[in-house]
Amino acid sequence: MATRTFTYDFSNEVSGFRKKSSFPSGLFINGEFVDSVDGKTFELINPTTEKSLGHITVASEKDIDIAVEAAQKAFDTTWGLHASGQERGKLLIRLAELIEENIDELAALESLDSGKALAFAKSWDVQEAANVLRYYGGWADKVHGKTVEVDEATLAYTRHEPIGVVGQITPWNFPIWLLSWKLGPALATGNTVVFKPSEWTPLTALRIASLIKEAGFPPGVVNIVPGLGNVAGAAISSHMGIEKVAFTGSTAVGRALMKAAASSNLKRVTLELGGKSPTLILDDCNLDHAAGWAAFGILANQGQVCSAGTRVYVQDSIYDKFMEKFIAVIKRVKVGDPFHPETFQGPQVSKIQFDRIMNYIDKGKKEGATCLLGGQQHGTEGYFIQPTIFTDVKPEMTIVKEEIFGPVGVVAKFSNDEELIKLANDTVYGLAAAVFSENISRALKLANALKAGTVWVNSYNTIRTNVPFGGYKQSGQGRELGEYALENYTEVKAVHVNLSGSPPI
Repeated sequence: MATRTFTYDFSNEVSGFRKKSSFPSGLFINGEFVDSVDGKTFELINPTTEKSLGHITVASEKDIDIAVEAAQKAFDTTWGLHASGQERGKLLIRLAELIEENIDELAALESLDSGKALAFAKSWDVQEAANVLRYYGGWADKVHGKTVEVDEATLAYTRHEPIGVVGQITPWNFPIWLLSWKLGPALATGNTVVFKPSEWTPLTALRIASLIKEAGFPPGVVNIVPGLGNVAGAAISSHMGIEKVAFTGSTAVGRALMKAAASSNLKRVTLELGGKSPTLILDDCNLDHAAGWAAFGILANQGQVCSAGTRVYVQDSIYDKFMEKFIAVIKRVKVGDPFHPETFQGPQVSKIQFDRIMNYIDKGKKEGATCLLGGQQHGTEGYFIQPTIFTDVKPEMTIVKEEIFGPVGVVAKFSNDEELIKLANDTVYGLAAAVFSENISRALKLANALKAGTVWVNSYNTIRTNVPFGGYKQSGQGRELGEYALENYTEVKAVHVNLSGSPPI
């Protein structure tokens, strides 16, 4: 049993949850919280104050072995093909209900260790996590194969069967929401899970573990093992007992994970990776709407969004008018304590991330771009960065080509749609894009020409539970959300039944 707990008193925070939160912070394996084999821990730092929040247990390679063993036993005895779709769906929907019943606490925890604004943590992260789990709960008894007509002497049909034990690894930018993206389709289709949240933001995953137990999931169906990427993550990606791994994170780590998967048991892999997404502002757009959505596309979640629209291309004839409105919107953004009700942008998640973003800002200045707005630390305490906009950029500049993952955007001009398509597609990524135009024919023509997994027209980052999300090129492979995500977690078996009984010889 685990001896470590996480406790935090929210009484002094401006939040809907004004009491103490306390829950086990050990590894959640086989339905119980346990200490790690080697006893190692990781210190959590509050990104708002830079002060310690305490320590959580982190998994070693041996702990991953134990979790995989528990998951396999559950798959063989109580889950997999042993639990009906109706039973699996009922448990997923119950977990969604428990998340909603504890929404204030979960939102407060999400803001505490990630730094995101409380209002967004509640509505965009925790509530959407509940929505995703409820959605896949509805799918659990609707995953089935087909009867295939062959000839009168043969019956052929397909079965969509669970893969088995799957490993899932998520990053620190949307801890609870991405947890639901992974658990929902995996559990709905009958798989068991070894889930590794980021060691930087594990609090909501650990609290969810308690709710999973309360909901009544059989032991071993979900195992939650916070740990370092190069230890626990590496063990999951190369484990011979894991048949499929799903990863959200950087393209560099995704590439390494694919190598590990290939060199071990050739496990199936789905990847949702980085992006450098373009926002296209056309001369026939609604300028006020475009300016607001473009700012949101850059600054939402402190810019720590894989699909962030950090390359803004503005038609030259409206450039000055757009920039006036765009900068005015950004200057109104409230940066500060994530628990303050007016805050939109909180701190970056960690000192490492803060330093990385500031390094990119310095590179932009050194390479000759104009830092039109921001470019400095906000305040003197916490990992806050001013909303930052660069102009006078060139396609070869580092800040134009590489994912920054912070509140930093670049703005450039274009003259015609043909030029715009080339600029927008000039990237190794292909996760998302946006087009702003009141001419729907023109907007759709551009949307169809963009090499991106998601294209928004006259909005940005409006992700929907029942609509697939994923990328082209080095932004990943496979799709999350919607019916498409179910394909990642089933094997299709074809069964041929000879009705004639007569052999060919």
